[in-house]
Amino acid sequence: MFENLLFQVPFLLFVGLLAQWIAWRFRLPGIVIMSMAGLLIGPFTGLVSPKETFGPIFHTLISLAVAVILFEGSLSLDFREIREFRKAIKRIATIGAGIAWIAGSMAAHYVAGLSWPVAFVIGGLFIVTGPTVILPLLRQAKLKERPAAILKWEGIVVDPFGALLALFAYQVVLNIYQLEGSTSILIFFVSALLAALLGGIVGFLMGQCLERGIIPEFLKSPLLLVTVLLVFAISDAIMHETGLLAVTVMGLVMANMHLTSHHELLHFKENISVILISSVFIMLTASLTTDTLAQILDWRMFLFGLTMMFIVRPLSIWGATINAGLSKKERLLIGWIAPRGIVALTVSGYFATALQEAGFPSAQLLTALTLALVFTTVVAHGFSISWLAKKLDLQASSGTGVVIVGASSFTTQLATSLQHNNVEVLLMDSSWQQLSMARQQGIKTEVGDILSEHTEFYVDLTPYNQLIAATTQDAYNVLVCAEFLPILGRFNIYQTALHSADPENYSRKYGGQRLVASNYDIQQLNERIEQGASLRQTKITDVYTIEQYKLQNPQAVMVYAIRPNGEIIFDMMNKYKQIQQEPHSVISLL
Repeated sequence: MFENLLFQVPFLLFVGLLAQWIAWRFRLPGIVIMSMAGLLIGPFTGLVSPKETFGPIFHTLISLAVAVILFEGSLSLDFREIREFRKAIKRIATIGAGIAWIAGSMAAHYVAGLSWPVAFVIGGLFIVTGPTVILPLLRQAKLKERPAAILKWEGIVVDPFGALLALFAYQVVLNIYQLEGSTSILIFFVSALLAALLGGIVGFLMGQCLERGIIPEFLKSPLLLVTVLLVFAISDAIMHETGLLAVTVMGLVMANMHLTSHHELLHFKENISVILISSVFIMLTASLTTDTLAQILDWRMFLFGLTMMFIVRPLSIWGATINAGLSKKERLLIGWIAPRGIVALTVSGYFATALQEAGFPSAQLLTALTLALVFTTVVAHGFSISWLAKKLDLQASSGTGVVIVGASSFTTQLATSLQHNNVEVLLMDSSWQQLSMARQQGIKTEVGDILSEHTEFYVDLTPYNQLIAATTQDAYNVLVCAEFLPILGRFNIYQTALHSADPENYSRKYGGQRLVASNYDIQQLNERIEQGASLRQTKITDVYTIEQYKLQNPQAVMVYAIRPNGEIIFDMMNKYKQIQQEPHSVISLL
């Protein structure tokens, strides 16, 4: 059964996503758990062997998956995001990459024992980090905006350049030794330029087609996915490894066209990217042999990994970011975090074969060397990024705050009550006047539309993990809930009752969870405030139960509860049994 291709494909997908869920559930680094899962079902138990099962299309599938992942990452690279630290990113991607190439090549030669030609090639490849490893770490660590953005941009932008740099070094080696397969360096640069032009032109044309409605809504995401794969294949056919550059440029161009359908496309690509990252990591690690794993245990491999982490990486970052506007703490964190991932694994396999065929026997160590670096950096950085970010005060708030959309008498009292209970609150409204009462109460406010691009690029929503839509417009509340549902999750999105004729069905399909009792919409809640009601907090104990409280206060509208650990519980009508038998405080409109 395990050798059946029909079984292995869904099995690998399931194991990959299960590994991600385990990592989320127990707050462990996702890439570490995925690697361990791949080793467990592959070389350790022999349940699957994807390389043998997929045969000649194995590397093709991996390459196409990497292309989609890299495009999805570059689709989020808006230049407005880095307006304040563009200088640092430019230096890291140029000066830092150059230092890393030279220092990495020296480490590969003197520490790992590779010949100079092989070290020269692999040193260029090892400048990459990549979205497959960086993005899961950033989701896990919740860094502050600037270090997170720099690591994300570096991972996505440098990824194709690392592959191109290794290809350039490979062509230089072939030309120096006048070996078969060498091409003109000029041809290499022309091919890279053509790949960049192809990606840029196709990205612009695709963006125009999407924006002008030439492509119907139901075809936008599927057609874009197929186009990305085609651009990658065409560019890679011109010269190997230039496809990564083409899809990166394509995504970068589309990201900065500010398309109206950008969010829908990004959510679609993110869902696919999660599946691909999981399955690719599982496929690669499950395809390893015990001989390769034995090579990894060589002390030179381990020492090389330590050299790359503690000498090469810090040296490249500190050298590149002198007077670049970054603090010492930010440089220290960025100088430590550089996990290698899928691109390093896939591309090194190609060069290992090519260099051995060209007559460089030490290239046989490349696969083991790359795996050693990947495992060492993934484990070390995966387990240390959150701890180090917290020590350096570069971690965003723990994300226990509440965003309230719509300023009114009720939401102002709600924000004040939450703030009194040490919950971080942000109250947003498009009217400056509507927010005046909240500002007088010392509540953090923001004027603007939460659905606009202004919010995305200028308002930091990281500290908030719950959202309440409480404007007087039902349709707008539903739109807000639908927009943030993929980000915060259905059970962290709330809204006040709807005024529509069939609010129950409408809310269940498109909106968030009900904030209070279904017969109270925002207008009725405001009317209660105007009639003299206010939010009052009552302690519930084993002696004074919630049932007694309800009997004594039949007119009370329970809004939220606070557990002893400080956890906030909304939607009390549905979660009544959850808190009925434990001590807590209930906050009601009374």
